[in-house]
Amino acid sequence: MKANGLEPVASSRPSVPSTEALAVRAACAASALERSIQRLLRARDQTLGQLEVQAAPDVQELLRQALQRAAQAKADATPPTCPVCGQPLSRLSCGHARSFQSRYGDITILRTRGYCKRCRQWRPPAAAALGLEESAGDSPAVQDLAALRVSKMPVEDARAVLQHLPGVELPRATLDRAAKRQGQRAQRWRAPLDRQAVRTQTQLELPLEPDQMIIQLDAWNIRARDAWGQGAAGRRRGLPPERWHWVYPGTCFRLDHRGHTNGGRPVITQRGFVLTRQGLDGWREPLHAEALRRGLGQAAGALVIADGAVWLWRRADDRWPHARQRLDFYHAGQHLAAGGRGLFGEDADQLKRWLKPLVQQLKNQSAVKGIPKLEALLAPLPEGSAATAVSREVAYLREHRERLDDRAAQRAGEPIGSGPVEATCRQAQCRFKRPGQFWSRAGDEARLGLETFWRNERWHLLFPHSSFNPARN
Repeated sequence: MKANGLEPVASSRPSVPSTEALAVRAACAASALERSIQRLLRARDQTLGQLEVQAAPDVQELLRQALQRAAQAKADATPPTCPVCGQPLSRLSCGHARSFQSRYGDITILRTRGYCKRCRQWRPPAAAALGLEESAGDSPAVQDLAALRVSKMPVEDARAVLQHLPGVELPRATLDRAAKRQGQRAQRWRAPLDRQAVRTQTQLELPLEPDQMIIQLDAWNIRARDAWGQGAAGRRRGLPPERWHWVYPGTCFRLDHRGHTNGGRPVITQRGFVLTRQGLDGWREPLHAEALRRGLGQAAGALVIADGAVWLWRRADDRWPHARQRLDFYHAGQHLAAGGRGLFGEDADQLKRWLKPLVQQLKNQSAVKGIPKLEALLAPLPEGSAATAVSREVAYLREHRERLDDRAAQRAGEPIGSGPVEATCRQAQCRFKRPGQFWSRAGDEARLGLETFWRNERWHLLFPHSSFNPARN
């Protein structure tokens, strides 16, 4: 039998509490809280922590019932139109029950479903209205909790942390799937956001500002599950598995976005991040778009800082051809030390006495004065390992001569090192290079996507409720 064009589906309607029932439940919860308070007063060995643990179950069911009532009302009020194309749905049927894990426990919602002739898909319009269209059974708040915690810590640790939150208890596999799903959403968001940043910059003609844009580049390795379980067979065929793959990080900020804490520690107040495994092209364009968002188009100039890897400078020449380039001071010092070890071997004291003035000269003057000293040492050396080591480092510094004017950089208030991107690498490696961890390309890229959305303060695009403020709405 049909009513109002809707065909009911055999399903028992969940018990949706009325306003009166919720009021009774609220009175019971208040009474239970009062009893908890009295127990706390009588028990000398109990603290506020015990009261918090006791109070949570007293209000948990009330919150769950209120949430289910509101969600069902929202579902009932949703018009039967396609959430994708907006066309009216046909062949409508109601009463399709679906349960979801919410922040306060499981809730069940009855939804209407219809067929969209344009999309050729069956769709429940209430799913989009409630933000559940890409859910495997978790509410947006639970997806938020899962994605954020799994992006910051291993899944098993995230599960243990979530168990401390009343009403939230997710299996390990569910957490893993939820984080991957949200990371893939972040990947789908990234490309249109980057195109929008480039398009906006080309359309707007904004006046230049005197500040410099700093772009820092680096790379590190992540361990993958390539040909998992087939390594022995591959080795017999002469094809050992490639377990390590490059992750490409980058960061950008303007000089005027640097400051100090009250204790005097230097900080960068605003900066953009990129972390990806999608190759050099998949890294270069997102970093350029992030730099545009941070003011590259209005900056008077740009400065690229990196270590001495040739491929990094080639990408900088290609993407930011007008930017100045600077070799990270720490890496330059490492190459000086490598030349010194070729001269003095294991004599650490003599190496230190020789190296310290050279490093100071490199920092306070320029490489132009440091290179001749190495060349003078190289001349009398006989052929051998020492001459080869010194010659290699002389060639390295000579190649980067134009990128080593650290004295001019300090006068201009510019950084001479790539500390921010090195710190970014270290923080990411603490998550992705723990003992025993292996990654698939889909799994690590999804989590890297979550990390960049969090760091770039775009988490609200994935979870709009995270920036919702009831006081303003």
